[in-house]
Amino acid sequence: MYIWLSMPKQISYFVCRILLLVLLFVGSVSATDFNTPIGSRSAALGNASVTLCDFWSVHNNQAGLASFENIAVGFYYENRYLIKELSLKSGAFILPTKSGVFGLSYNYFGYSLYNESKLGLAYGRSFGKYFSAGIQLDYLHTKIAEDYGSKSTFTFEIGIRSNLSEKLTIACHVFNPIGAKISKDLDEKIPVIIKLGASYAISEKLLIAIETEKDLEYKPLIRGGIEYKIIEQAIVRIGYSTLPSTSGSDSFSIASVYSFGFGLNFKKLAIDVSSTVHQVLGWSPQVSMIYKFK
Repeated sequence: MYIWLSMPKQISYFVCRILLLVLLFVGSVSATDFNTPIGSRSAALGNASVTLCDFWSVHNNQAGLASFENIAVGFYYENRYLIKELSLKSGAFILPTKSGVFGLSYNYFGYSLYNESKLGLAYGRSFGKYFSAGIQLDYLHTKIAEDYGSKSTFTFEIGIRSNLSEKLTIACHVFNPIGAKISKDLDEKIPVIIKLGASYAISEKLLIAIETEKDLEYKPLIRGGIEYKIIEQAIVRIGYSTLPSTSGSDSFSIASVYSFGFGLNFKKLAIDVSSTVHQVLGWSPQVSMIYKFK
């Protein structure tokens, strides 16, 4: 501790930045969090989110917005690995109209020395009873403190969702299909990420969701979870997912992440609490709140 405090300010900032980037590298495919699934519901389901039709479809798959009927506002917070510098904060607003459902979302990851933010304008619409589609325009911004500066760029994402039956749903979502870069000078690419998933409602109380995510440069990941409605106001969830691990070769080996959580639904307010457990890095608690207007 004495050595850290005795360091010159700029050196301590540099060391802190290096440690942060190492943690980001170990915890995810890349240091970008622009497309991390949002919402405690999906977090408890192992981050299986592409087929869900809920408030956080505004970020996870805009096609899921199509059947959302209420004006609503929501907030989400994740304390990744119990390190506040790796926290993720999100807020969103949804406005249904006769011509479709619009959404506005903002995500902020990191802290003062290193942070990433994403501003998205979404639109989702149904095309008949069994099919819906959505699109979102994104403004992405990365900032590194001191003399490192910041970079910004624009991209978009698109999703589709289909109810093959009353119980079976499939969906697909593509983030950054144009391969936008955060910095053309340094050739810093933003990942192109494809998600494909399915969910099956065994009954009105029991739902199973599973999906795969593929960054074009790395191995595909698997996510899945089970949701059980105890009563109309209380829901429990468990899940499992894989994440890249630096302990192997061939574009990373795979690490296991377990998750669980519960939700409380009132007339206008929904509260979801969850946590994921990484086999090496530990706990990451999440909480989200959604308020629906009439």
